[in-house]
Amino acid sequence: MAAAPKSRLGRGLGGLIAAAKPAASTPAPSSAPTSSVAALSAAPSGAPGYLEIATHLIVPSPYQARREIPAEQLRELAESIRAEGLLQPIVVRKIAEKYELIAGERRWRAFQQLKIKVIPARLVEASNASAAALGLIENLQREGLNPIEEAHGYASLIRDFDLTQEIAAERVGKARASVANSLRLLALDADIQGYIAKNILSVGHAKVLLGIEESAQRTLCARRVIEEGLSVRATEKLVLTAKASAGAKSGVTHSRKIPAQDAAAVAGIEKKLTSHLGARVDVQHTPKKGRIVIEYRGNDDLQRLLEKLGVES
Repeated sequence: MAAAPKSRLGRGLGGLIAAAKPAASTPAPSSAPTSSVAALSAAPSGAPGYLEIATHLIVPSPYQARREIPAEQLRELAESIRAEGLLQPIVVRKIAEKYELIAGERRWRAFQQLKIKVIPARLVEASNASAAALGLIENLQREGLNPIEEAHGYASLIRDFDLTQEIAAERVGKARASVANSLRLLALDADIQGYIAKNILSVGHAKVLLGIEESAQRTLCARRVIEEGLSVRATEKLVLTAKASAGAKSGVTHSRKIPAQDAAAVAGIEKKLTSHLGARVDVQHTPKKGRIVIEYRGNDDLQRLLEKLGVES
């Protein structure tokens, strides 16, 4: 009989947190009255590890993968809590005189926005690595990290706790290949990472763009993909063309028979100009004279370049 497939994220955050050791419940120091919203919590009354904590005693996790919480999402969550109550307590661990969030930062911030003084919580004992993994799992399951935030979350687990990709993947219930592919996104330029985080480029596009080694050329291709609304298949063709063009250009540079030191300097100038202008730049150099060729695509791109160069159209 074939072995049953290994369960992944389908186990659910609740099951993973349930495996953590509940801490002894102690009343949270707060004289503020409990809000009726908090009273609607799903926390079992008197259950071990459950208590109500003053919101000002809670601090965010330093391992939080989410970089920002959209204001509109937070407002909608606050309104939902105001109307329906808190359906699931946050999860925290005790750190000195404070409580550090493991899961539920959006819920905690919504309570702050509603000016509710206490929030239902489950108090557990967890190591730094376990707290980081549980926080990342919650974000992956419930709060929809963008692909770049997810990649940074994996990178943090591996870097901060000296884990291998395989062990980090096991901690969060993901396949190692999935984590490895996610981490590859961090090799992309900051501009392209921004496009992916804002859902302007898909992960599929990003994987294709990773086939271009030269940073400035990769950024140019990404901008063209966005401007022309290219599909992943069309992006593959664009990348092949760009790589062939770069190879041909490299051959032309060698045919000029300029000294290797000069060729390296010209290539460096081309790279800087390409990055600065956001357009392909070809520097055709000889000791006596030369030419700088700037590519642009359409009137809008020309207008952008003129503004970049400080030229009035």
